[in-house]
Amino acid sequence: MLDTDTKRRIDTARDILVGKVPDPKSQVEQITIALIYKFMDDMDAESEEFGGKRKFFVGEFARYGWAKLMRSGLGGHETLNLYAEGIAKMPENPGIPLLFRDIFKNAYLPYRDPETLRAFLKIIDEFTYDHSERLGDAFEYLLSVLGSQGDAGQFRTPRHIIDFMVGITDPKKTETVLDPACGTAGFLISSYKHILMVNTDAKGNSTLTPDEKGRLAQNFKGYDISPDMVRLSLVNLYLHGFADPHIAEYDTLTSQDRWNEYADVILANPPFMSPKGGIKPHNRFSVQSKRSEVLFVDYMAEHLTPAGRAGIIVPEGIIFQSQTAYTQLRKMLVEEYLVAVVSLPAGEFNPYSGVKTSILIFDKSLAKRTGTIAFFKIENDGFGLGAQRREIGKNDLPQAYAEIGEYIRRLRSEESVADFQPTLGLIVPKEKIAANGDYNLSGERYREGTSRTSTWPLVPLGSVVTAKGGNNKVIKGTLATENNGSLFPAYSATGQDVFSPEYDYDGDGIVISAVGARCGKCFLATGRWQAIANTHVLIPHADKILPKYLFLFVNNEDFWVRGGAAQPFVKVSSSLELQIPLPPLEVQKEIVAEIEGYQKVINGAHAVIDNYRPHIPIHPDWPTPRFVDAPFEIIDGDRGVNYPKKEDFSPSGYCVFLNTKNVRSDGFNFSELEFVSKEKDEALRKGKLQRGDVVLTTRGTIGNTGFFDESVKFDHIRLNSGMLIFRPDTTKLSGSYLFHFFQSQNFQAQRDAIVSGAAQPQLPIRSLNEAKIPLPPLATQQAIAAEIEAEQALVAANRELIARFEKKIQATLSRVWGEETSRGETQ
Repeated sequence: MLDTDTKRRIDTARDILVGKVPDPKSQVEQITIALIYKFMDDMDAESEEFGGKRKFFVGEFARYGWAKLMRSGLGGHETLNLYAEGIAKMPENPGIPLLFRDIFKNAYLPYRDPETLRAFLKIIDEFTYDHSERLGDAFEYLLSVLGSQGDAGQFRTPRHIIDFMVGITDPKKTETVLDPACGTAGFLISSYKHILMVNTDAKGNSTLTPDEKGRLAQNFKGYDISPDMVRLSLVNLYLHGFADPHIAEYDTLTSQDRWNEYADVILANPPFMSPKGGIKPHNRFSVQSKRSEVLFVDYMAEHLTPAGRAGIIVPEGIIFQSQTAYTQLRKMLVEEYLVAVVSLPAGEFNPYSGVKTSILIFDKSLAKRTGTIAFFKIENDGFGLGAQRREIGKNDLPQAYAEIGEYIRRLRSEESVADFQPTLGLIVPKEKIAANGDYNLSGERYREGTSRTSTWPLVPLGSVVTAKGGNNKVIKGTLATENNGSLFPAYSATGQDVFSPEYDYDGDGIVISAVGARCGKCFLATGRWQAIANTHVLIPHADKILPKYLFLFVNNEDFWVRGGAAQPFVKVSSSLELQIPLPPLEVQKEIVAEIEGYQKVINGAHAVIDNYRPHIPIHPDWPTPRFVDAPFEIIDGDRGVNYPKKEDFSPSGYCVFLNTKNVRSDGFNFSELEFVSKEKDEALRKGKLQRGDVVLTTRGTIGNTGFFDESVKFDHIRLNSGMLIFRPDTTKLSGSYLFHFFQSQNFQAQRDAIVSGAAQPQLPIRSLNEAKIPLPPLATQQAIAAEIEAEQALVAANRELIARFEKKIQATLSRVWGEETSRGETQ
C-alpha cells in the first residue's frame, strides 16, 4: 500500500516542478529520471556497505554521484550543470546495464533554474531504494497523474478495469503475456500480481518454485511506439521486481520485425486515433484498413497461440461501424475468436474523455467450438461517471465477473448455456449475429422483448405504425426551394429540403433516412407534407401511440436494423419486429411533457453557448492602432522545404504540430493531435510557439483562437500554414486580453469585412494589418480579460447543465423500459 509520506513526497516534487514543467507527462519523466539516478547511487552505497564495489558511479562518472550533487558548498549553478551533464551522459556509462541506458536515453533537463532544481533534488533525496512493493506502489501513484494521453486517442486505463480484464483472461504461470500498446505497463504488472496471488497457499506463502519464479518475469512483453512510454514501462516493471523487463520501442502496426512472435495472453487498451491520412500498415494483416483500432484488434487476434486468450478495450466503431473493414473484422472475430463483449459506461475514461468503449474477450480455442457469444452491460463500475470519478456504492463489475466466469466455465466443460440467464447480459447465437451480414456487436440489438423487463407491455413497432416509402419522384434539385404560397414542404430526415406542389400526408408522421452513413436518422413532420426519395415514413396509429412518444424511441440510429457495408441501409421489415414499451396514451403524454421540459432547458443552454460573444466596451480615449502598428509581432508558419511530409507525422512524439481543427472559437482543442520528432522540429525556422503567444486561424474556419499560457501542458508546439502567431509585447499588451479580443464582437466585425475568398475563406496578413485593436492601459486590459473569463465560466456552466439534463432524459427513458437508475442520475 502507498504510505502517506511517499505520497506527500511525490505531490511535493510535482508542486516544485509545475512552475517550470507544466506538462504532467514531463513532470513524471523528470521524477522518474531523478529517482533512478538516486537509486543507482543507493545501490552503489549498499554494495560498499557489504564489502563490494561501486559499479554505477565509478571512473569518470564518479563525479556525478548523488552525494557529490548534494554536498554542502556546491553552488546552485554548479549543481544544475553537474546534474544536467550527468543525466545526458548516463547512456554512455559502461558500468550501467542496458535497462538503465534505455531509461536515460534522450533524457535532459528542460529548465535552467538552480533554485527549482535544488528544491526538487532535496525531495528526491528523501526516497531510498529498497526494491519493495511499496516502491512499486509509489511509482504507480506517480503514473496516475498522467491520467491521459488522450491527444493521441490514448487514455490511461483505470486500475479496476485492468484487474477485471486480467481476472477474466486468467494468465497462468507458464504463459506468455503481451501488451502491444503497453503505455506504462499496467496490464503486465496486474497480470504478474494475479499470477503471484493465484499461486499462494492458505497461509499466504508462494507455491511457486525458485525456477518458476525465475522464469516468470521472462514471460511478460510489451511494445510501445513512444520512447517516453517505454522508459516509464521499464521503470515501473523494474520497481515491481523485474530485473530485466522486456519492453521494446516498436510500432506494432507498421513494423514486421516481431510479426512472428505470439503470446498466450494479450491485454491492451490501444490508441484509438488514426493520424491524418490513416495508418500505413504492411500487408500481413487479415483485414486491410488504415484505422488504428481495426488494425490493433486484428493484430491481437492473429498473434494468439492456439489456446490463446485476450482482452482488449475498443471504441464504439469496432462494435457497429458499417464500413467494410469493420464488418470484415467483426465477422472474423465472431467466427474464430470472440466469446464475450462487455459494454462499459460512457464516463469510464472521465475526466479525460467521454468516449464510449467496450471490452472484447477472446478465447481462440473456445470460440471455434461454441455457437454463442455473451453480451454484458456495465452500468456502474463502483465510481461516479462525472469528472471527479468519486467512489460510489453501486458496482456491477463483481457480478459481471462472476457471470462471465460461469459462462466460460460452461463452455470449457461443454455444458449447455441454454438455461444460463445472466442478470447483466444475454447469450446470443452466432447465427443471429451473422443474420443481417453486419455482425453488429451491440448486445441490445439482440435482446428479445420477453427477456427485457419493462414497466409497460412490449409491442412490435409494426403493430402501432404503418410503414411507407418516400416519394421517389420528389428529388432534391428538381423542385422549388422557396414557397410561393401554394406549395407543401417536402421533408428528409434533416427537415425541410424543398417544396412540392402535392402532398401525400396530412397529419403527423416520422421521416427516416433510408440509406447512407446516417441511415436511421429521423424527423417528426406535421401538417400537410411530402417525403422525398430515399426515405421511409412511419404513420403512427393515433389510437395506440402518440407521434412524439414514438419519436423518442425511433430517433436513434442504433435503434434500426441496418444492412450493407459500403452503402448502409435501414432494413424496414426487420426493424418493424423490434419491440418498444407501450403505456396508455395519458401516460405517454406525461412522459413526452417531462422530456420536452428537459429539452427546453437543454435548448436554452445551447442558445447561451451559441450566442455568447465577449464584448469590449471601447473608451474614446483609448488608442486604437492598426495591427501593423500594434505592440505584437505576427509570425507565419513555416512553408519551406523542411515542412513535414505525411510520413513525418505520428500520434505521439516530441513536438505538437497544430492543425486548424485543434483551434476552436473558445481556445485549443487537443483531442486529436499529430506530432513530429525533435529533429524535424529543429529543422523548421518559423511557426514555433512561445509561452504567451496567441494563435489565430486564417484559412478554412477562420477567426478561431488559442492562448499558449501556462495551462497548456505541451512545451513544444508548432502550427501549420493555416494559422498565425501573435506574439505580444507584454509590457504593453496582455496576451489574455489579445486572446479575448480575437473572440470579441469588436474583432469579428472587422474580420468579416476583410475576409477574402469565397470557396476557401482566408485572412491574408496584408488585410489583417489594416484591422484595429483598442489598447487601454495594461491594468485595464487585465481587468477586462478577468471580467470576460468570469462571464465565460458562467457560459461554460451551461455545458454541465446540458449534460445533466441529457442524463435526466435518458433516466426517464430507462424508467419507461423498467431499467433501474440511481438517484444521482435522476435528480
